[in-house]
Amino acid sequence: MSVVVIGLEQQGTPLDVLERVTIPEDGLSKTLSRLRDRPNLSEVVVLSTCLRTEIYAVVERFHEGVADLQEFIASHAGTSVDSLAEYMTVLFDDGVTLHLFEVAAGLRSAVLGETEVLGQVRRAIERAEAEKASGPVLSGLFRRAIQTGRKARSSTAIARGTTSLSHVAVDVAAERLGGSLAGRRVLVVGAGEMGEGVVEGLAKRHEDADVVVANRTAGRARTLAEQVSGEGIGLAGLADALVMADAVVVSTGATLHLLDAELLTQVTAERTEAGRDGLVVVDLGVPRNVDPGVKGLAGIELLDMDDLGAHAERALEGRRAEVAAAEAIVRKELERYRADDRARGAAPVVAALRGWVEQVQGAELERLRGRSGGLDDDQWRAVESVVRDVLAKVLHQPTVALKDAAGTARGERLVEAVRVLFDL
Repeated sequence: MSVVVIGLEQQGTPLDVLERVTIPEDGLSKTLSRLRDRPNLSEVVVLSTCLRTEIYAVVERFHEGVADLQEFIASHAGTSVDSLAEYMTVLFDDGVTLHLFEVAAGLRSAVLGETEVLGQVRRAIERAEAEKASGPVLSGLFRRAIQTGRKARSSTAIARGTTSLSHVAVDVAAERLGGSLAGRRVLVVGAGEMGEGVVEGLAKRHEDADVVVANRTAGRARTLAEQVSGEGIGLAGLADALVMADAVVVSTGATLHLLDAELLTQVTAERTEAGRDGLVVVDLGVPRNVDPGVKGLAGIELLDMDDLGAHAERALEGRRAEVAAAEAIVRKELERYRADDRARGAAPVVAALRGWVEQVQGAELERLRGRSGGLDDDQWRAVESVVRDVLAKVLHQPTVALKDAAGTARGERLVEAVRVLFDL
């Protein structure tokens, strides 16, 4: 049995490839169900965000499991395994643990120390557990990863400054508009997690902006807009809102382009008639919410996840020294997890051995009591104490050896030997 992760992340993967493998929120249940029912996969968790799509699994046979997951991702993307091979991560056992701990700590994000990813890791395991796709191995691994991510942020300054993609989007829009959004109209399209982050960023850093939130559910848009004394509208009013906006940040779960060339061509024509300057459009969606083809339209400056990553890299210098401190925490937590995992691996056979010894001890003491009528209660308690102490000392070294070697080839041989010798 092995733990593996197969997936793609923003580092080294073109955006057009990353968006093809993305598993949307409304498709997670079906995906988990299909993976859960595969005979070679005993546990599965899917982590699909705007920056990565990864499948974590406990597989019965390593090579078959890896091939199964690679084929699943390629099929979902409508392509072949070979076409994705150069971008696809394949890790197993300790490599999986280190990778997930780094993801949760924000060390593998476009924005170092990114805050959103910790919630995404938590929701991934909660969703897998709700769908009965996860089990003790992955649930334990993900819980420890979440703890590691929190510790890395609380014990270092890696989360100092701008560590949210949504906040980066706000900063980029402000940069393109002269450094400030004061008095500017900012249209936020989408009232989900990213939309909430954008509004939070506006409230903290650009409180003088005039904010409009557009969402499929107008009530949800109004509730979010109230946080910044803004206006909430439904998507039916999107075109008019675009005409009046200076900047727009788009982040929805839509799998099709919400802002296409036809709509933005119409919008730019109306903006020109109204004498309005160019429109800054920041697309946080993966798959992209804005048709990439609009980059050629006059009066539109379109920025996507690749542009945000470049901005975040420039802003990284002040926190780069914290990377080593966060990595040290991750390594320490990895060693602790390894030690705990080794102990867990030996636990069943150790418990069985101790149970067997206690059963034999109880039976023999009971038989001895029947033949030792001359001992008073104090003498009998002394006999019992000596027997228990001797057996505890006999068991001590085998127990330590089993726990220390658990999770290794030697440990497997020792476990099997104990099972055979004591008929456990």
